[in-house]
Amino acid sequence: MKRTIGLLGGALLLGSVHANAGELVYQPINPSFGGSPLNGSYLLGKAQAQDTTEDPDIESYEPQSATERLVSSLESRLISQLISDVGSGDMSQGSFESDDFIVIVDDTGGELSLRVTDKVTGDVTSIDVGGLNFNP
Repeated sequence: MKRTIGLLGGALLLGSVHANAGELVYQPINPSFGGSPLNGSYLLGKAQAQDTTEDPDIESYEPQSATERLVSSLESRLISQLISDVGSGDMSQGSFESDDFIVIVDDTGGELSLRVTDKVTGDVTSIDVGGLNFNP
């Protein structure tokens, strides 16, 4: 019996000698928090695979036609040119009217004033910008 206890004690003593504890070091996985950038596509794929939400308006979405994009681009360009002309002093007041809104641009003594009227709702938005110097 003593021999069994001695062997058991020796085995415990040997096991405790080889058991070493190390310091725990946190290693982030997400690249946003310092992890490896190679994990980004993997984590994104996992997130997208788990995503079960659907856009409720996906059926009602219709992209703009080429004509609508052209009209929108032209309206933007015309309004930009109008603001530039009034701001540079080429003209003191100008307006632009489309199917949806009316834009009136006015230079009142160094202050550029824009007044946008929504034709559908009747809402009026005023924007006043002072201190603009178009001619440096």
